[in-house]
Amino acid sequence: MDLALLRTFVTVHRAGSFTRAAALLGLSQPAVTSQIRSLERQLGRPLFLRKARGVTPTTVGDELAHKVAPHLDALTEITEAGLDEESAIRTLHLAGPPEFTSQRALPALAPLIDQGLCVRTAFGPAEELLAGLADGHHDLAITTTRPRGALLTATPLCDEEHVLIAAPRWADRLGGPSVVQAKGVHALDPVPLVEVHESLPLISRYWSAVFETPPAASAAVIASDLRAVLACVTAGAGLAVLPRYLCTEALDSGEAVALLDPPVPPLRTYFLATRAGTLALPHIARTHEWLLRAAADW
Repeated sequence: MDLALLRTFVTVHRAGSFTRAAALLGLSQPAVTSQIRSLERQLGRPLFLRKARGVTPTTVGDELAHKVAPHLDALTEITEAGLDEESAIRTLHLAGPPEFTSQRALPALAPLIDQGLCVRTAFGPAEELLAGLADGHHDLAITTTRPRGALLTATPLCDEEHVLIAAPRWADRLGGPSVVQAKGVHALDPVPLVEVHESLPLISRYWSAVFETPPAASAAVIASDLRAVLACVTAGAGLAVLPRYLCTEALDSGEAVALLDPPVPPLRTYFLATRAGTLALPHIARTHEWLLRAAADW
């Protein structure tokens, strides 16, 4: 059986779409359709059910994918390992949230860059980054959303602790963490909210986890970058919920104060996502492993 047909089949199975598979393979959609039909004729069984949006594998398709995908991935790994030394310094396309990527991921990759790895970055929200990863625009994506489906795989990278912070003048006015703890969420009513989006994603998650209630007020300041949110908070604009890694320096210097110290602080998990099969490529596999090692110290 033609390995090219099987490779196309596995790509379609993982992508759930002829169109997306064609983009990943560098083929036209009619060429992908023709190859799948040819494979179905050879097998005498349908492999996919065509739907208005994408395709769904039949039981025969699922069985075939389960049998051949690991072997195709292994062949890719063998082929890539046999390439010349230049294969180790391919450009890696990394996507992630701007704050975490710039302050955690990119500094961690400095030793690999020193060894010749080239990196290109893209920033954006999780849904956008995962779509770009699925379409082949990125090699790795750091995201707080675990991807679904067979095309993308994800490995937990690290957890970030969220901290409720404000400038010292607001902490003094509220009476400190012990008073906030005693009075509960209503103690925070006088303080304006600073967030990254009108939906208050970080504050809402913190309020739900710690106070078991949604926030009652809208934000006074919306800044789409967490670093801008931190700058507003240290300037005295109001309170915010930020990842600890981002505000540790401000807390240590006294520019910001933690308004609460809950017994179980809210956490958010970051995932390192790839397209299925691409960890066979040396530059992606090495970066993936390197980031996982670095995350153990974050």
